[in-house]
Amino acid sequence: MHYHHLGKFPHKRHIQFRKPDGGLYNEQLFSTEGFSNVYSTLYHNYPPTMVSQIGDPVSVAPKTVHDKQLKPRSLQGFKINPEDDFLASRKPVFVNDETKIVLAAPRKSMTSYFYKNGDSDECIFIHVGSGTLKTMYGNLKFGYGDYLVIPRGTIYQMEFDTEDNRMLIVESTSPIVTPRRYRNDFGQFSEMSPFCERDIRKPEELITHDEKGDFLVYVKKQEQMYPYHYKAHPFDVVGWDGYLYPYAFSIHNFEPITGRIHLPPPIHQTFESRGMVICSFVPRMYDYHPLSIPAPYHHSNIDSEELLYYVDGEFMSRKHVEKGMITLHPGGLAHGPHPGAIEKSIGKTETRELAVMVDTFKPLLMTEFAAGIEDKDYYLSWLS
Repeated sequence: MHYHHLGKFPHKRHIQFRKPDGGLYNEQLFSTEGFSNVYSTLYHNYPPTMVSQIGDPVSVAPKTVHDKQLKPRSLQGFKINPEDDFLASRKPVFVNDETKIVLAAPRKSMTSYFYKNGDSDECIFIHVGSGTLKTMYGNLKFGYGDYLVIPRGTIYQMEFDTEDNRMLIVESTSPIVTPRRYRNDFGQFSEMSPFCERDIRKPEELITHDEKGDFLVYVKKQEQMYPYHYKAHPFDVVGWDGYLYPYAFSIHNFEPITGRIHLPPPIHQTFESRGMVICSFVPRMYDYHPLSIPAPYHHSNIDSEELLYYVDGEFMSRKHVEKGMITLHPGGLAHGPHPGAIEKSIGKTETRELAVMVDTFKPLLMTEFAAGIEDKDYYLSWLS
């Protein structure tokens, strides 16, 4: 990301920075890849190490259906039942050892606890609902179509405006970043990028909580959920600066790349990590060659799994698409438009589709929960 700062901090790193009463603020360097990558420096009222109690962990490891599966899958994502609690509402549906695809439909805001994912960066796509992401970096408003990118280790709370909320969450054990090819040697988005710095919403409204007490933080690490109790409020930061922090980007601000003939899916890429890429399919003009075929050509997934989450609009390549539907086309198989879709697309000038695609470079395993919302005959839908 790019340099940002809020609040107050000293003119040099690692020097004395004193409170009005003469005591020292507590400096914290926050980085997800040691001292070799981007980081931020934060200044706390109290040490961020004041743990008063650690409870017994509970396993949150996803249960997979079986170890090997090779057929197209389709899930009805909106069939997951809403639940009051944010953490309880998170349902992993496809997983591997680097990436988790999670659906969530929480009704209530996080008021009695905080959460920290100690294993993975999170990219939360807001399909339904709005609210505020609260962290020690400040607040971030969010709404329909927003991606919230949260570095692993960030303590946060989700505050919702209503009880109707649905989201797609992608967890990655390596940092989720913008594609390298979009950025120049200095990290600035290039003229060829489909979005730029003006589209990135950074934390604002830094609210410092100078409070002691008992503050429950659930920490997820190695598929275990640990209840940690801290003696100081996690959001006691008076100021910070750096390059590592949560941010928001709206899918509606993704500017599609188009051409005379059909272009491949990488033109839709929005984020990446070592184990996957995230792409945004947005309303756009179709190809304008006089003999162009707007529908995508058949192609083989040999080295990646292609997962598509349908958000809104109509899709010329698929039949019976519903909001919240997920399709998975596994590596090793060819896939393409449904019968009749190619001919039907000819002559069309634009598409109004909205979708999120996640391609992983290792096979995804379906979970037991996903099996309960699967359309088991989806693989037969290319026969007619």
